Amino acid sequence: MQPDLQTALNQKHDVERVLSRVQAAGASVQLSDAELQVLLSPSADAWLEPMARLAADITRQRFGRIMQLYAPLYLSNTCMSTCTYCGFSFENKTPRRTLHSTEIQTEAEYLHKEGIRHILLLTGESYRDTPLAYLRKAIADLKERFSAVSIEVYPLKTDEYRELRAAGLDGLTIYQETYDPERYAQVHLRGMKKRMQYRLECPDRAGIAGVRKLVIGALAGLSDPAADVYVLARHARYLLHQYWQSRVSVSLPRLRPAEGLQDPSIPGIPDRDYVRYLCALRLYLPDAGIYLSTRESSRMRDHMARICITDMSAGSKTDPGGYALEGSTEQFSIDDTRSVAELGADLRRQDLDVILNDWAALLV
Repeated sequence: MQPDLQTALNQKHDVERVLSRVQAAGASVQLSDAELQVLLSPSADAWLEPMARLAADITRQRFGRIMQLYAPLYLSNTCMSTCTYCGFSFENKTPRRTLHSTEIQTEAEYLHKEGIRHILLLTGESYRDTPLAYLRKAIADLKERFSAVSIEVYPLKTDEYRELRAAGLDGLTIYQETYDPERYAQVHLRGMKKRMQYRLECPDRAGIAGVRKLVIGALAGLSDPAADVYVLARHARYLLHQYWQSRVSVSLPRLRPAEGLQDPSIPGIPDRDYVRYLCALRLYLPDAGIYLSTRESSRMRDHMARICITDMSAGSKTDPGGYALEGSTEQFSIDDTRSVAELGADLRRQDLDVILNDWAALLV
């Protein structure tokens, strides 16, 4: 038998064996790291439909038919780091803006009227323009009207997360971008974001501080996507075991066009590969939430909502003041432009229960 054919047969049997294990164990399955690698390999592409069915079954078993909606609120696009893929990068000649308290309330009021009760506050990497005191005040003010307030900002120290937790912080979102040290160094050229290890340890510091929701992710397409998904999944499993009091979720946004993108030759990730990566995450992490943002098309989001997604952003604007004020330059372009009401209606037509309040936060 030719070696290539034998290899193909072995890979076929590996995929079948892993999926048979998932079928037998359901949501209680605990795949090994080697089995995760099998599902991330190109040989698993032929089994995409069975993977998707199993992922959907596990999602329904673990999370029911709930879809939690949230909205990003960009506080600032000022950034002291140079990242070759981001519209906020320090080198970009874009107008910079940091919202003051009244402007934050105006943006928040718009989202509140839209029905949003869980907001994600975002800034660039600027300790100077958005210091801890600025974040603390924004969280405390917004917590009066929103059931959950999360942040996606520069990495903080453990005591700083504790301080924000006392002000009302519910969740942390932090993207490692890529887990490949060599590639990380190539795309992060200036500023605090160059400190890969410090960023990597950020969810640990938040977990130690008692932050209730931890969301980690990689930017799919920045490096070898299968390799990044593999390490992302292992990172999430570690956090699930280490910080069992927190809800751990993962996110895998695909690289999108942005002002100043210095490597436009970066290949896109085909839809089939992307779906397979998300399904593999669900089979390996049955207890983790999976986020899907408006970077993806409405068609892709509607499709994945039936399979493995638990949280979605809605009606997103990616620039400070983008909702009710005159916005500035967006961080990246979005694809799904539906309003909160339109997205909610489309999801309900799929027999999903759309949740705007974070009830768990209200019970803490």
